[in-house]
Amino acid sequence: MFNFLAGTAGADYTLVMLGVMVAIFYFFMIRPENKKKKALETMRKTLKVGDKITTIGGIVGNIVHIKEENVVIESSADRVRIEIAKWAISINNTQEAAAAKGNKKAK
Repeated sequence: MFNFLAGTAGADYTLVMLGVMVAIFYFFMIRPENKKKKALETMRKTLKVGDKITTIGGIVGNIVHIKEENVVIESSADRVRIEIAKWAISINNTQEAAAAKGNKKAK
């Protein structure tokens, strides 16, 4: 007698569950990735001469000169200079050391 009502309740439940899954996907996967991208972009914009950095390829060096899209680093005691793209910088070791030092003082 009320079979038509049971069919719509199942469809509503499916839509609600689909919405919940999309929300979970957004908050656990998309949002953290966007935060990480924003932090990397901020780090790359705040680079300055003298910072010790690590590239995505594992090259470690000190920044000697900063251009708009590239950075020149000295990578060893032999004063070897390499020009790399800013997007290839993965870690600013100077900032991390300062942050770690600040955390030790706070404790």
